[in-house]
Amino acid sequence: MSDLHAQRVGNLTRAAQAKRHAAIIRAEAGLRTLIKSNAPVNFRSVAKAGGVSLDFLYRNDELRRRIEQLRAQQNPAPTRVQTTVPAEANSVVASLTARLREAHVENLDLRAQLAVAHGALLALRRASSTLTNGNSGLVADASSTR
Repeated sequence: MSDLHAQRVGNLTRAAQAKRHAAIIRAEAGLRTLIKSNAPVNFRSVAKAGGVSLDFLYRNDELRRRIEQLRAQQNPAPTRVQTTVPAEANSVVASLTARLREAHVENLDLRAQLAVAHGALLALRRASSTLTNGNSGLVADASSTR
């Protein structure tokens, strides 16, 4: 029984190694395809091109280093470009900011008016339901509540 178990474990181990080796070959082929086509190299694009999972790429140290290195080569550090903003753009921004502040103030005022209107409407509904039901809300006799 233990010989059979050892044989099964060996077969599973060899199958897992073959599967891993095939995935590495697919990932490398995908990586070469991306490089030749000047496509962006990142983990998602390599996983898609090679038909492997992101988890596999992140867990394989050699593939991970290659992808990170190629990604860094493709995306050099961005250089800062000093841009000057024309004076008219500043005035446009200032006027739009002022209009936005006015709109906020108007919005707050309208919300306050709406809250007052809702309160008045609620009071009218309560008064109307009291008149419609015919009772004033007071209990006439304590014995009738039992």
